[in-house]
Amino acid sequence: MFGPPAEWHVRLSVVAGLEPEILATELRALGATSVRDYSNGVHDALLSSGADLSTLEEQIERRLPGTEIVCLGRWLNLFKQVGSPNQLEATYGISTLSGTHGIGHTRLSTESRVDLSHSQPFWAHGVPDLATVHNGHITNYHKLRRRYEQRGYRFHTENDSEVIGIYLRDRMAAGMSLLDALRSSLDDFDGSFSYLAATEDCLVYVRDRFGFKPLVVAETEDFVAIATEEIALRQALGRDFVAREPAPGTIGVWQTPAALGAAT
Repeated sequence: MFGPPAEWHVRLSVVAGLEPEILATELRALGATSVRDYSNGVHDALLSSGADLSTLEEQIERRLPGTEIVCLGRWLNLFKQVGSPNQLEATYGISTLSGTHGIGHTRLSTESRVDLSHSQPFWAHGVPDLATVHNGHITNYHKLRRRYEQRGYRFHTENDSEVIGIYLRDRMAAGMSLLDALRSSLDDFDGSFSYLAATEDCLVYVRDRFGFKPLVVAETEDFVAIATEEIALRQALGRDFVAREPAPGTIGVWQTPAALGAAT
């Protein structure tokens, strides 16, 4: 979920048994202050102006082995865990939050572990306020993973969906805009896939050139909604809208009201 801009913050998934005092001490040394414990191994921390964002993830993983950054940024609040949507709500109280847009995912595990790390959405490690969700199979995942690991990128899971964020990070580091990187993924990813990417100022879908994986879009004056099946849209939003299936090999881009206001 993307809400109003807040202080720079980081959400961590820590190893079981880590003492809160040790976590707080290590975070202070990195310019962060622990502010919330969700009692499931997930912790929130605020970042001071002196925190080095470019090396923060590397420093956290070195000082707190086994700890993973779930998300980092000013706008992005990324919530995920193993279990049902009701359990997610009970842990995080998502229904009490507000924001401009969000992406979500209910996972059917087929090839990798079932745990918090392998769950979606994925934060694009190293890129504040960028998250993705994916349906399908990127069949050249292992080839891409070897390439990026040779360049020094670290993978946190065995889930092929994780490569999307790393790919976008790599392309943007090479000078591409996010939208150009999304377009280029249509040529660089093999397989059947539909995925969403979101930042604080945009929501984007990408659908593979064969259109093997379903994708349905509804757009009105009040909202934009995207799902893998129309029944999900109808159950959530009623019936007073037209749902369409985007053409294969296309991307769709929507800017948030804040982004549109900044452009005027």
